[in-house]
Amino acid sequence: MSIVTLAIFMTTFMTAIEGTIVSTAMPTIVSDLDGLEIMNWVVSVFLLMTAVSTPLYGKLADSIGRKPVFLFGIALFVVGSSLCGLAQNMMELIIFRVIQGLGSGAVQPVAVTIIADLYKLQKRAKMLGLNSGFWGVASVIAPLLGGFIVQHLSWHWVFYINVPIGIIAFLLVVFFLKEPKHDSKSKLDLQGTVWLMVFLLSLMIFLQNLDANVSLLIMAVLGLLIVASIIIFFRVEKRAEDPIMPLSMLKSREFLAINLITLLISGVVIGFEFYIPTWMQGINGTNASLAGFAVTPSSLMWIVGSFLIGGMLGRWGIKRTYDYMLLILVLADLALILVPTYTPFWVFCLIAAFNGTAFGAITTASQVRSQVLVSKDEIGVATSFNTLMKYLGQTMMVSIYGIVFNSIVAHHLSRHSNLTQGMMNKIVSAEKAKSLPDALIPQLRQVLHSGLKGVYVVSLVVIIISIILNRIYKDNQKFSD
Repeated sequence: MSIVTLAIFMTTFMTAIEGTIVSTAMPTIVSDLDGLEIMNWVVSVFLLMTAVSTPLYGKLADSIGRKPVFLFGIALFVVGSSLCGLAQNMMELIIFRVIQGLGSGAVQPVAVTIIADLYKLQKRAKMLGLNSGFWGVASVIAPLLGGFIVQHLSWHWVFYINVPIGIIAFLLVVFFLKEPKHDSKSKLDLQGTVWLMVFLLSLMIFLQNLDANVSLLIMAVLGLLIVASIIIFFRVEKRAEDPIMPLSMLKSREFLAINLITLLISGVVIGFEFYIPTWMQGINGTNASLAGFAVTPSSLMWIVGSFLIGGMLGRWGIKRTYDYMLLILVLADLALILVPTYTPFWVFCLIAAFNGTAFGAITTASQVRSQVLVSKDEIGVATSFNTLMKYLGQTMMVSIYGIVFNSIVAHHLSRHSNLTQGMMNKIVSAEKAKSLPDALIPQLRQVLHSGLKGVYVVSLVVIIISIILNRIYKDNQKFSD
């Protein structure tokens, strides 16, 4: 059991370091490949593929077993990482991130499901906290490692580091994870899977093109496809012998509200972690090695929030715990909106610490509570649904953030004839910004600052909606084994 748990922690480390190190390297990637306007696709397409594939993997994990699905996900993630390292342009990187995302869709939810299999409820909360600890360790190491790689090697190497970790974890699972044979006679819900994927893909494309020069006819068709696919999906699931997403889970108002909050707050997480390194390099002029460390306190306090959640749920219950954590997020987000153009590095570290505590508590609580609210034979599906909400939220919000950010930047550039998009591509990298005329740097930083503040205004709205959602279900009994 301990060796299998170690393998799970390694896969968590692998997927966690990927997110933070890519955010750290993104300004350099953007400057190298001239892709500021589509940089959100590097993140959003990865999250989309994770979100699209997660329900299928969750159902397969319940049907054919955790082990084969977990091994497939690890292998696909390693292959995707290798290809990303070979990318020579922005489009290649985006395409290879699709493969990496499809691997991630299996790795993360199945890892959490295996923990549910191995440990009883009270112990499970602690192990999930420890699992988050590896996420935190990865997030601490990633900015330093990412900065070192960017400055002394090449950004391509930020993807290669996953390969040896993935191979070792794969071998540990092969030899040490023992599970009974799953002789499932249920048919895979192909219709439900297809219509869910159609819905998610059409929604993503619709969001990505809201600020593009796309005809109203195409947008209308996408809108109709979104509505039609979700209606057909629910109808198919009602008739399915073994639905990919049992609708009975959604009848619980608490289950639905908790997972909707997970969707929204996961979007807040991606907005904070993705754009703060850009703020550090583009506005504060912090080098790549140090810029990512502005979000490190969030990762460290994420661990603390994860470990404390068992006690908080036992004392306050899920509803009041969420109230307190969401209030912390409101205050932290208001701070990001109100700080001046140049703000000392330590202020962002302090904001990150408060954010991380709330993020860790909410994320771990939603995982544990989602598993508790369903029957044992639906734990895999419930876990994958929770993970789906997490990645769907990040996918949706990174698209919305990109729209808001690009719109504000474009608006300000239109008012300054001496500023160009090419200059904006350079200002986001502390190293490339040195090639810009000194007289233009303050104006470029002000434009960037306006775009970033727009992102955090959106986050504030999302957090307030989460607070409202937390009011719609009946208070539950306190956490117990």
